[in-house]
Amino acid sequence: MQDRKRRSRSTVTEQEALDFHAKGRPGKLEIIPTKPMATQRDLSLAYSPGVAVPVRAIAADPLAAYDYTTRGNMVAVISNGTAILGLGNLGALASKPVMEGKSVLFKRFADVDSIDLEVDTENVDEFINSVRYLGPSFGGINLEDIKAPDCFIIEQRLRELMDIPVFHDDQHGTAIIATAGLINALDLTGRDLKTTKLVCNGAGAAAIACVELIKSMGFAPENITLCDTKGVIYQGRTEGMNQWKSAHAAKTEDRTLADAMNGADVVFGLSQKGAFTAEMIRSMAKNPIIFAMANPDPEITPEEVAEIRDDAIMATGRSDYPNQVNNVLGFPYIFRGALDVRATSINDAMKIAAAQALADLAREDVPDDVVAAYQGNRPRFGPDYIIPVPFDPRLISAIPVAVAKAAMESGVARKAIEDIGTYAQELSARRDPIAATTQRLFDRVRKNPKRVVFAEGEEEQVMRAAVAFAAQGLGTAILLGRDEAMKATAGHAGIDLDRPGIELVNARVSDRVEAYTDHLYSRLQRRGYLYRDCQRLINTDRNHFAACMVTLGDADAMVTGTTRNYSTALEDVRRCIDAEPGHRVIGVSLALTRGRTVLVADTAVHDMPTAEELADIAEEAATVARRMGYEPRVALLAYSTFGHPTGERSERVREAVKLLDGRHVDFEYDGEMGADVALNMSRMEQYPFCRLSAPANVLVMPAFHSASISTKMLQELGGSTVIGPLLVGLAQSVQIAQMGAKDSDIVNMAMIAAYNAIGEE
Repeated sequence: MQDRKRRSRSTVTEQEALDFHAKGRPGKLEIIPTKPMATQRDLSLAYSPGVAVPVRAIAADPLAAYDYTTRGNMVAVISNGTAILGLGNLGALASKPVMEGKSVLFKRFADVDSIDLEVDTENVDEFINSVRYLGPSFGGINLEDIKAPDCFIIEQRLRELMDIPVFHDDQHGTAIIATAGLINALDLTGRDLKTTKLVCNGAGAAAIACVELIKSMGFAPENITLCDTKGVIYQGRTEGMNQWKSAHAAKTEDRTLADAMNGADVVFGLSQKGAFTAEMIRSMAKNPIIFAMANPDPEITPEEVAEIRDDAIMATGRSDYPNQVNNVLGFPYIFRGALDVRATSINDAMKIAAAQALADLAREDVPDDVVAAYQGNRPRFGPDYIIPVPFDPRLISAIPVAVAKAAMESGVARKAIEDIGTYAQELSARRDPIAATTQRLFDRVRKNPKRVVFAEGEEEQVMRAAVAFAAQGLGTAILLGRDEAMKATAGHAGIDLDRPGIELVNARVSDRVEAYTDHLYSRLQRRGYLYRDCQRLINTDRNHFAACMVTLGDADAMVTGTTRNYSTALEDVRRCIDAEPGHRVIGVSLALTRGRTVLVADTAVHDMPTAEELADIAEEAATVARRMGYEPRVALLAYSTFGHPTGERSERVREAVKLLDGRHVDFEYDGEMGADVALNMSRMEQYPFCRLSAPANVLVMPAFHSASISTKMLQELGGSTVIGPLLVGLAQSVQIAQMGAKDSDIVNMAMIAAYNAIGEE
């Protein structure tokens, strides 16, 4: 139900969770300036005396704060910790990790800056008074993890007192996503809002918000029955009642949940595991709609329902079932739209618009980068796909647009967006898709777990990576090394290797040594190697042993590189593994920067590529881009742009473009061009003949040294994250991490190796 309230089936130990939050800078957030602070003039503009100018402008027009400060893109995530996750009232300070996490999701999914504020009081009036005066600092307030009924009072009072959106996500986020799914489920079953009978089990914040939202959409109140732990909330009941329950009391003779569900078309579960029995489900109407949203375990599972009847449409709060009711589909984008029109509130019209936009999105054809999360199967609108998935890149350009339009039409917007089409394009540009791509890769590997050999198994960070790989459900991690050394290092470091998904292999005593030696000798005997030379390599060099494991099918993929440089590791691997037929072995790095992801090739293999090699590299890199969910736009780079200035290296790039012309490739490409032209549309427009329709997302470098230098400079000076080089083009799946890589980096490389091993399965 809640984005942060569900538990993954993959194992996460307490120590791993603590280490994640503690390593590097403690916590999950930091503040980075958006303006340069390098010179005295910068300081004069940022602070005194320059800062006085926007101060006077804001004093004259308070709305100018949206133009000159962060207010227009800043949300406060506020809690008092009285209802943290499923853990209960643990206090304001204990809620801080959750609130930081919420802020991270705001930034990740909608580029909304956010700061968490934990208010140390359970007194409703004190809480309200501590928040109400914060309005000048923020464009919106996201309330979180506040117990009912306090949350109702706090939200209502703050909405009355403040002129910015106040939104309790525990209530409205769940309601919006569930309503989106309900819209589509009703459509699939041919039902009408005004005649459908709905039961909602649970009468807390989320449940009441669900009931209120569907009523505001036109659901007939007389067809809705709300239940709590004491049964049906009916007119005249006095036990366990409050004003919020009473507002939805039904005129009915039903007294139990079983009574209410008899003949019901829809049931919403916002209660607890096991609340729905087989008999209750059996008693529902034809083609029942069952939203079992309790977490971590639903009121009834899809498997249990399938044993009872085969005509149900189901949704849960779980990511491992279809139709996940996940709040991350809502709150980042709702606030994005509200902030962009400087809304004074988030009203019912905006919530309904968000729900309808989500429902509409689920009916559209699914793009390729969502298909990857479904193991190559393209989900289509139907009983198992009524709610979009969280990593659908279209969410950022669909939901905020609908919310912003509803805000303008309902009169709560203080800024009009004149060109909605341009606004949608700007939204798409805000979101960096790499995290979605990475998550999709992880998701697919979890569904297709592989056996990955970690060649340097005696290294502590490699052991930690192997344990994390197995714990995340990515497959079996095979640690290669001496048993005694691995166990000694693990014992000293407190690493548990005696767990499912971990295998230890000692090359010296393996019964596969002879087979691997024979294989290697068959490849190297005409390259000056004697049998005993190959035997020594297999016995003593783990890269050769691991590569043979993969080649002969004893493992699906391998990862190495932490103890030796890239070129040495690659040379080891290539003695054992050939290039895939029709492919060229290259290195591709992913450069991830604010709002943009660029693939850079070749960053590992070819030193001074010829024109033909450059053309091959372009094709190989374009294939990688497509596989990762991007439509390639390839720029072949040089120090010159379309003939000025000229030189030998530029001539090779121009020749490579001609070769691609003759190959009739199916992706956009052009060159030679400078990096500024390739990446900047305004510079590109100076060359109207350029074939690229937008800035390049694949850069083919003229030489290995320029590729290596540029990616490392981006990482160190430009604030970019660089993943790779990713090794592509080999017949078997191998990835080489950077020497001294951290355990998290090794996990990523192992995951990519496993992903590549899936191939076209």
